[in-house]
Amino acid sequence: MKLDRPARRATLVVHVAASAAWLGLTLGLLCLGITATTTGSAATTEASVRAMKLFADWPLLPVAFLTLLSGLLLSLGTPWGLARHRWVYTKFWLTLATTTATVFALRPGVNSAVAAVAAGGPLPDPGDVLFGPIVSLSAYLFMTAISVLKPWGPTRRGRRLRDESRTPVGAGRVRRAA
Repeated sequence: MKLDRPARRATLVVHVAASAAWLGLTLGLLCLGITATTTGSAATTEASVRAMKLFADWPLLPVAFLTLLSGLLLSLGTPWGLARHRWVYTKFWLTLATTTATVFALRPGVNSAVAAVAAGGPLPDPGDVLFGPIVSLSAYLFMTAISVLKPWGPTRRGRRLRDESRTPVGAGRVRRAA
């Protein structure tokens, strides 16, 4: 399935906008996490982790899934392909990993921090509110860089498909002698 030009452009706009939103949300979560761990005020700590919960519960997952799905659609609907170029393949797996980490690590960590602080206690583990955003932000910046630079060239499958497309019709594949 190949996307026609208008569909490809629209999907690209959605993908870039969702990716930028995910990056921005994560940067905001990191700022709130830093505030929660460095302030001396219990009220500020509680406000920070409650704001983190608000972002982690509502906009973060839809934006993550939109980024993942639009990227998958772009890779399958364009000549870039999902497994033709190493940078596309790397972005897909990193996006999948960070989405999974958001569901199973970041959100539960923020929820436990909110529960502890709302009960009147201190922030139990600063890592609950810092580790997820730091790792995610690093991954998103890396994915942004490889999207722009497109390093590493094609995969083995990508080289094979490229070579097959260059082979004239009717010409057989040349085998090497053993």
